[in-house]
Amino acid sequence: MKKIDGYILKNFLVTFFFSIFLFAFITIIIDVSEKTDDFVKSGLTFKEIITKYYYGFIPHILAMLFPLFVFIAVIFCTSKMAGRSEVVAILASGTSYNRFIRPFFMGAVLLATILWFANRYVIPIANEIRVSFQSKYIDGNNSYNPLLGGRNNLYLKIDSFTYAGVNYYDTSTRTGSSFFLQHVKGNQLDYNLRAESFRWDTAKRKWVLDNVIERRIDGLRESITMVPSKTMNFDFKPLDLKRDEYTKDKLITPELDEFIKGEEQRGVEGLNALKVERYRRDATPFSLLLLTLIGVTVASRRVRGGSGVHLATGFITAALFILTDRFSTIFSTKGNLSPLLAAWLPNIMFTFVAFWFYKRAPK
Repeated sequence: MKKIDGYILKNFLVTFFFSIFLFAFITIIIDVSEKTDDFVKSGLTFKEIITKYYYGFIPHILAMLFPLFVFIAVIFCTSKMAGRSEVVAILASGTSYNRFIRPFFMGAVLLATILWFANRYVIPIANEIRVSFQSKYIDGNNSYNPLLGGRNNLYLKIDSFTYAGVNYYDTSTRTGSSFFLQHVKGNQLDYNLRAESFRWDTAKRKWVLDNVIERRIDGLRESITMVPSKTMNFDFKPLDLKRDEYTKDKLITPELDEFIKGEEQRGVEGLNALKVERYRRDATPFSLLLLTLIGVTVASRRVRGGSGVHLATGFITAALFILTDRFSTIFSTKGNLSPLLAAWLPNIMFTFVAFWFYKRAPK
C-alpha cells in the first residue's frame, strides 16, 4: 500500500464512521423522544432500557444506514479531493484512473465484508432484542399486537400424503381450534381427522387434540371413531405456527435457510418475503461496491458548485436505487417475480449505471 492509498483510505473510512455514528446518535435522540412515555410506563431502569432495547436498536439502525452513508462518505471525500485539485494532481502524475479508485474499493470491500457478516449473524440477534422489547412494552400498549395475536386459516403439509389445517391458533397460549388432518392414498382420501380444539403439551412436547372424530375410508366402507382426547406427535412445533412480521428479521442466516426449507416442505404459501430477505443479505453488501464506484466517478470531476452538486447527484441516484429495491420487493411478495431476481435486480440495473458514470469520468 502506497502513501496515497493510506491517505485516501483514511479519509474515506474516517468520513464514513463519523457521519454514520453522528446520524445514528441523532436518530437515537429522536427515538428516545418518541418513546419516552413507553419507557416510563415500562418501569424499567435506564440500564435495563439500554440493555433490553438499545443494544438491539443501535445495530438495527446502523445496518439500515450503512449503504447510504458509504455512498455519502465516498462522494464527500472524493468531492473534497476534487475541490482541492488533488484528483487532477494524482492523474497528472501518471497514475491511472483505475489505480486512483483502488483505495476506495479497498475500503468498500472491508465495509461490505463487515455488513455481510453483520447481516447474517449480528443484526438478527439485535432484532430479537429490539422486537422482544417492542412487543412487550410498546406494541403491548396498543389495542392490537401482531406478535401476541393469533393466526387464522393455517395449512401445513405434514408429508407427501398428509395435510393438516387450523382454523385459528393463539401464539401466546399455544392453543387452537378446528384442527383437521387428511391422508391421501393415490387420488382417494382414506383417513380424515377433525378436532374441536388442540393445545401444546409442554411436558410431553406433543400436541393434544380434544373432541376428536376420526374417519377411515376403505372404498365404500367407512368407520368413524370418536374420542375425547388424543395425543399426537406431529413434526411441527409451536414455533412453526408462530408467525409475525419480524420472523425473517430475527433468524440468523443458517436458521433462516432451515426455516425456509421446512416451510417449503410443508407447502406453506407466501414464502417470497422470507426468500427476498435471505437473498438481500448477500445482495446489499455487494451494492456497496457499486455505490462506491458511482460515488467516485460522480464526485471526481471538479464542477462549479463543489460538493453540493455532487451530493445532490448522489442523493438522486441513491433515491432511485432505493425505489428500485422497494418496487422489486413488492413485485416479488405480491406478484410472481423471482425472489432471487428481486433481491439482485437493483444491483443488476445499477451495474449499468455505474459503468455509464465510469465511462464518462475524467481520466
